[in-house]
Order: sequence, then C-alpha cells, then structure tokens
Amino acid sequence: MRSLFNRYIAFLFVAGLFTSCADENEPNYQYFPDMYVSPGYETYGSYDIFQNEQEAKLPAEGSIPRGWMPYEYENTPEGSANAKANLTNPLPYTEDNLAAGKELYTIYCAVCHGDKGAGKGILVEREKFLGVPSYDDPGRAITEGSVYHVMYYGLNNMGSYASQTTIEERWQIDHYVMSLKRSLEGKPERAFEDAKQDAQSSEAEGEQMTSEEEPAQETQEETQN
Repeated sequence: MRSLFNRYIAFLFVAGLFTSCADENEPNYQYFPDMYVSPGYETYGSYDIFQNEQEAKLPAEGSIPRGWMPYEYENTPEGSANAKANLTNPLPYTEDNLAAGKELYTIYCAVCHGDKGAGKGILVEREKFLGVPSYDDPGRAITEGSVYHVMYYGLNNMGSYASQTTIEERWQIDHYVMSLKRSLEGKPERAFEDAKQDAQSSEAEGEQMTSEEEPAQETQEETQN
C-alpha cells in the first residue's frame, strides 16, 4: 500500500515538473499538424491545386437546390404564350390559400398594382412607375399561367419574385390576383373548394383505377393459360 502511495506521489511530481516548464506562447508537439492547422483559401481565390485554379465551384450540371422544382416554361415569348394557355394553378382554391395569397400580395404586389389590382399602387400615385395595367385589362387577358410566369421571370419594370417567394406562395398570390380580376370585371366570387374532399376524391380515383386494372390483368392471365 505504501509502495502504491509512493508511486502516486512520484507521478504527481513528474507531471507537475513538466507542466511547470510549459510555455503558454509555444504550443506543444502535434501529431499530424495538417489536421490542426489546415491551409486557408479565399472563397474566390485562384490556386493551382484546384481545377480551373478556382476555389469556389459551380454546382454539378443538372443539380437543383433543396426544396426547388424546375420550371418547364422558358423565358421567351413562346414560353410565355404556352404558360398563359396551358399552365393552371395546382393549389385548391380554399379560404386559407386565398387569405395567404392576400397577405403576400400586400407585401410584394400592392405597392405597384394597388390593393384592388387596378394598377394604382402608392408608387404609381407618386409617379415612380407609370403604365401599370389593371388586372381586368382586356388587352392582356391574364390567366393563372400568365400571372405565375410573370412572377417567376419578371416583365418590363417588374423583377422576378422567384427568389423571394416559394412555389406555393406564388400560387397563393396567383389565386388572389385572379380573385381581384373577377372583382374588377364584376363577376361573382369563385366558390371555395374543400381541400380534404379533393384529396379524398383523388385517392378514390386512384383506387378505382387500381381496381379496374386488376380484372384486366386476371383476364389476360386466363387467356394466356
């Protein structure tokens, strides 16, 4: 027992001797120093060890950001016409979506287009921008697709809102813009859809298609036998 105690005292003495001689201004020995002190590179610097001598790399071809979906309509007159004619709003026309669209419209759109969509926003009244059309302008005849296309790419003095809003938010704004158009044209308000009922209908249609396919497969198997 006395021998173990003496060893413990000797160990503390040696440990204290080493630590008392340490210099805070000089680091101790390091194994694999590259793991501790890695070389620093500027984000947009040029270095020989990188491909094309550029530290910052472009995304791989065909990659898309998380949460973003490709938009198939091009920013061309043909793409605009195609979107206007064929693109429709995939969100159900519910009270919640319309309310969310109104809130987003007030933030992003009303300053130019006005609260009622007549093209009389505060910036237009102050003559910061001129020529903002009303949503019921017969010469433009906006549709769900054309409204979304313009929000995505921008048009004339209006910039793109693809970076400020999500896909769902743009479609919610789209619903509200079309409701303002109906109001300006004196048409009755569109009836709200039941989101739950639409989801159940879609599931029922899917089950019906599955049940119709199964007898067809059985008939084909019996014919082969």
